[in-house]
Amino acid sequence: MPSPLDAFRLDGRVAIITGASSGIGARAATVLHAAGASVVLAARRRDRLDALAAELGERAMAATVDVADDESIDALAAATLERFGAVDVIVNNAGFGVPAAAETEDRDSFRHTIAVNLVGPFVLTQAVAAHMLERGSGSVVNVASTLGMVGVGRVSSASYCASKGGLLNLTRELAAQWARRGVRVNALAPGWFDTEMTAEFFADEGSYAWVKRNTPMGRGGELTELDGALLFLASDASSFVTGQVLVVDGGWTAV
Repeated sequence: MPSPLDAFRLDGRVAIITGASSGIGARAATVLHAAGASVVLAARRRDRLDALAAELGERAMAATVDVADDESIDALAAATLERFGAVDVIVNNAGFGVPAAAETEDRDSFRHTIAVNLVGPFVLTQAVAAHMLERGSGSVVNVASTLGMVGVGRVSSASYCASKGGLLNLTRELAAQWARRGVRVNALAPGWFDTEMTAEFFADEGSYAWVKRNTPMGRGGELTELDGALLFLASDASSFVTGQVLVVDGGWTAV
């Protein structure tokens, strides 16, 4: 009998990970690579991408991309197919958010956040979808947020929350459209994790106390605690799962 763990392997697969220069994206690339995948590390900060690619070795490729620019995304898709000949997994992780009260949030900043967090994932997925649909297989993992699921108030970023909420329903719609054609689309919704984007929030004693007080498990998450959920969604272990949101938040949305 084959090991049940074999379904989590990604040997021979190719994965694109956006926002791979730090935080969740860099960790995701490392995890998928460890499971056997060739990984395309996509972000704007090329020096960081090159360093991670060198660390991972020959099955890693660095690619500079601006997910708010359609031409940049199309070039990423083309370069991946040219190098590896296939794309099996997309992890739409690149994200952006600036704290601002809704009544004063800059409108251009709002539009830019939507462009990065919602339009970008759609454009990249669309750019690769024809290839995946023709092959009849593929897994798309959209990295959303619990802030796209519930209103919080204390975290003032209407644009970020709206973009992540939109990403969740984009996940469901693409899953419904492509379910019979072999391409699965799911979302990973992290709660509070200490990353580059949230570093100031975690460093502030009062803010982190609020996180601990409102999280049933009483703490923020460690990046390694996203590994299993990501690998499950990216691999054949979730072969009958599509259109779902896998929440990893220490119970934040349970109460």
